[in-house]
Amino acid sequence: MKIKFFGTAAAEGFPALFCSCATCEKARNEGGRSLRTRSQSLINDDLLIDFSADTYHHVLEHGLDLRKVKTLLVTHGHDDHIYPFDLVYRTSPVYSQFPNGGKDKKPLDIYITRNSSKLLRQCFKAENIMIKDPKAVKVHYISKFKPFETAGYSVTALKADHTKNLDPVFYIVSKNGKNILYCHDTGYFPEKSWDYIENSKIKFDLVSLDCTSAILDKSYSYHMGLKACRDVRERLVKNGNADKNTLFCLNHFSHNCGYTYYGLCEIAEKDGFIVAFDGLEIEF
Repeated sequence: MKIKFFGTAAAEGFPALFCSCATCEKARNEGGRSLRTRSQSLINDDLLIDFSADTYHHVLEHGLDLRKVKTLLVTHGHDDHIYPFDLVYRTSPVYSQFPNGGKDKKPLDIYITRNSSKLLRQCFKAENIMIKDPKAVKVHYISKFKPFETAGYSVTALKADHTKNLDPVFYIVSKNGKNILYCHDTGYFPEKSWDYIENSKIKFDLVSLDCTSAILDKSYSYHMGLKACRDVRERLVKNGNADKNTLFCLNHFSHNCGYTYYGLCEIAEKDGFIVAFDGLEIEF
C-alpha cells in the first residue's frame, strides 16, 4: 500500500492567497516544502481522497494521473475538498478522449454524504453531466459506520467533528491486510467514531491526522492541533488500534499555525510524527 499527499494546506492555501503575515512571507521565501496547496491524497494509484481546486496543479506538478483513478472519496462539502467543476471535463470527447473510442470507459465512482453533495449536484445539474455522458461519473451516497467495497478496497466512513450540516466524515481504507485511517477535516473524534474504531479491533498501518492549528494546542473541535493529535495517537495505541510500527502523519496546515514546514518538523519529529508536504509519498 502507498499514499501520496498532493495537497497539505487548509482552505486558504499556504501561503494564503491574499495574506502578508510573517508566516506566509517566510513560506514564499523558503519555497519547496513550505508551499502547500489544497487538500488531496492518493492511495496506490486508483483511489483519490478529495478533489480540490488545485487538482490540475497536482497533475502537472506531482504526477497525479487521473486516468488511473477509479474511486473518489469525499470527506465533506467545503470547496477546498470538493471542487466539482473540473469533473465536467470527463464528460465529452471535446474535453477528454478515452481509448477504443470510449467503448471501455467506466464512470468514476464518487462517494460522498448527501448533505455534502449540494455543490456537486448543482454543478452536475447545470452542466447536464449525467445526460451528456452516463459513463462520466457515478455518485454514491454513503452512510456512516457502514463498510462498502470499491475497486478492491474496503472503506468505512466515520463521523467527523466539523461543519455539522455537511455531515462530514473521515475514512478507514483497507486493502490486502493494510489499513489507513485518514482524518481530515475533523477535531478530536466524536465518541461514536471512537466506539467504532475500538470495537473494530483494526490495527492501523498509517494514520493521517488533521493538524490545521499545529502548536495552537487548544484546538480540539472542528480541527486539531498537535496536542490533540498526540491525544488521538495515545488513545489509538492504548486500545490496540496502533503500535510502535504505525506511521503517524500530520497534514492540512493553516498559515495561522505560525510555522512553515521546517519549523514544524523541528517540533513534531521529536514526538515521532511525520510532517506531510505536497508530493510526499509513503509506501508501507
